[in-house]
Amino acid sequence: MNSAPAKIVIKSPREVELLRAAGRVVRQVLSELGALIRPGVSTAELDARAEELIRRAGGTPLFKGVRHPQARMPFPASICASVNEQVVHGIPNERPLAEGDIVSVDCGVRLKGYCGDAAETFALGRPVPRVERLLAVTREALEIAIREIGPGQRWSRVAKQMQKFVEDNGFSVVREFVGHGIGQEMHEEPKVPNYYDRSQRQVDFELRPGMTLAIEPMVTAGRPEVKLADASGWAVVTRDGSWAAHYEHTVAVTSEGADVLTNGR
Repeated sequence: MNSAPAKIVIKSPREVELLRAAGRVVRQVLSELGALIRPGVSTAELDARAEELIRRAGGTPLFKGVRHPQARMPFPASICASVNEQVVHGIPNERPLAEGDIVSVDCGVRLKGYCGDAAETFALGRPVPRVERLLAVTREALEIAIREIGPGQRWSRVAKQMQKFVEDNGFSVVREFVGHGIGQEMHEEPKVPNYYDRSQRQVDFELRPGMTLAIEPMVTAGRPEVKLADASGWAVVTRDGSWAAHYEHTVAVTSEGADVLTNGR
């Protein structure tokens, strides 16, 4: 069938613009935090500044207070700040960042009832060549997805290209965490994986204008397997201790391709 699955909410042009407005706040936060990140600054300081910016813009932090069945507490911060071997959901803390670290900042905003979600990995100083390459490859995997999106396209075809590019460059795609639909809720259907295998045949979907997706490749320098870092149930780390990068944009599918809603325009 050519119709979208019933659970996928197709957005009107007005709703896409509301998502874009939330995305502008997300981009403002990521841009300002990127300018603040340097050795000696803690991720707790970044989080405090992010919340200040979000609330000043009239929004609310999308992640703060979110509950998860495996977590002992609601998420306590406005951003996820995942350092080095942390892949995602890192809780900001008072430990100063150091020269050579990388930190993936994931920011979500609710504004006027609609959500924006994006992530970027920042390097402190000049990373070693393999880590520098890790960031470049992860960023390009996201760009591949944005370029390849088009109406009538199956998501699996896009995901295969992302995965091939990452693995051809000697890195691994995380399987346990994937992108998602987004709208009035942070997580909507469909699930948006960054890889493809036969188990996903039943959940593959056709891209249609009005779909809004948060696409977020998470890539490791070593093996793809991950685990929880501690008993909090939030921070996820690579099982082999290799470092990881994470980039994300919220995009709308249009009749011509992809419209990025979190690039600040």
